[in-house]
Order: sequence, then C-alpha cells, then structure tokens
Amino acid sequence: MGMYKYVSLTFQNEYKNRDENLRNRIIAWRNEPAVNRLERPTNIARARSLGYRAKQGIAVVRVKVGKGLSKREKPHRGRKPSKNGRFYAYKKSHQAMAEERAARKMLNCEVLNSYYVGEDSQYSFYEVILLDRERSGIVNDRRYAGVVSQRGRAFRGLTSAGMKHRGMAMKGFGSMRNRPSSRANRA
Repeated sequence: MGMYKYVSLTFQNEYKNRDENLRNRIIAWRNEPAVNRLERPTNIARARSLGYRAKQGIAVVRVKVGKGLSKREKPHRGRKPSKNGRFYAYKKSHQAMAEERAARKMLNCEVLNSYYVGEDSQYSFYEVILLDRERSGIVNDRRYAGVVSQRGRAFRGLTSAGMKHRGMAMKGFGSMRNRPSSRANRA
C-alpha cells in the first residue's frame, strides 16, 4: 500500500472510534470563525484525491455550517399563520452550502471541491479547496484551467456537491427527469 492509503485509513479509524484527538480538534474548531483559512488540509489524502496540490494559488478553507432546518417568518395579513409551516428542509446539502459560503468569502477564488472533516451536535465542518483565478500558475495549469474559467461554480451547482442536489449525479431509472433540469421536466 502507498503512503496515502495508510493516511486515509488513519482518518477512517479516527472517525469510527470517535478518537480523543478528533473530539479536541472539533471543540477548537467550534470557536473559530465560520470561514477559516488553513495552511494545509486536515486530511491530506482526501484533499489530494479531490485535486489539491501544494502550490501557489491553491487555498484550503474550513467552513462551519449550522445543522438543522431553516426557520422562516410566519406570514402576516389576512391569513391564519398557524397553518403555514415554520421550519423547512433545504434542498441543498450542508456541503453545498459550505462551498457557497467559502466562495462568498474568497471573492477572487473558484471552488474546486470540498470534503467532510467532522461534526458536533451543532455544526458540520467541511474543508473547501479554492483556486485563485488571477494566478498564472493556476491559469496555465491544464488541470485547473477549465475550472477557473467557470465563474461562480458553487452558486450554479457545478461542483460535485452541487451536481448532487441538482440530481445530476443520479443514474438509472428516474434520472431522465433531472436533465436538462428538474424544473424543465415539471409535469
């Protein structure tokens, strides 16, 4: 086995056994800002499998996303508000929301990909890999040139988490209604 295989097995065991190191790490993350830039990824094997390389123009950000349903105001004026729902489930995953938050914070960057790093009772934590649009090393790299040219990837659902909530990752019977979009195929 290669080195990264051992590294990924270490992280898997940490998550399975709810290791003390992981618990202390998550407690520290809870007090950090919602979008926090990192020097290096927490799970290097996962980050590299998603396209991370240690070069200028690639940044990693840890994003904290609150768990639970979204709350909306009750409507007023002329109808009984008790009959309207108050809590709604998002159609987007927490991971897709984390990518959007990272893209809003880092305006000059495009989201390459993201991965899960942990959760507690209140928050989910994701690390988002971002590419700097202005760096010549990124623009001239054939691996990243196509990604950088897509402006607003996270908001348009072009990342892997975004493709899932749009239904593009689905295959087989029933998936034909998702293309070109679920709204285009409404009955």
